[in-house]
Amino acid sequence: MAWVFLICSGICEMIGVTLMKKSEGFTKRLPTIGAIAVGFLSFYTLSRALGSIPIGTAYAVWTGIGSAGSVLLGMIWFGESRSWLRLFFICCIIGGVAGLKFFGAEAA
Repeated sequence: MAWVFLICSGICEMIGVTLMKKSEGFTKRLPTIGAIAVGFLSFYTLSRALGSIPIGTAYAVWTGIGSAGSVLLGMIWFGESRSWLRLFFICCIIGGVAGLKFFGAEAA
């Protein structure tokens, strides 16, 4: 169940960052409220995951999901660059997160 919390936390992180962008510097009310609410949910679910996942692994997975997801959402919704180098390095982040899940401390 801890991994479910961690994945939910990462998804909330990327949604929260996207809402921050949509809030335009916290000048738009609804995206601002959404960013704060989803940010709180992200930290709450991360704290639940930390009950049984090592902090280093959990933090790396959380930031990896948030980073890669935010970049992909930026490409899709905000027209950000889709260069092959950006896509390659997103794949590296995803590969690292998968590696931590499958070959992390629990596998030892």
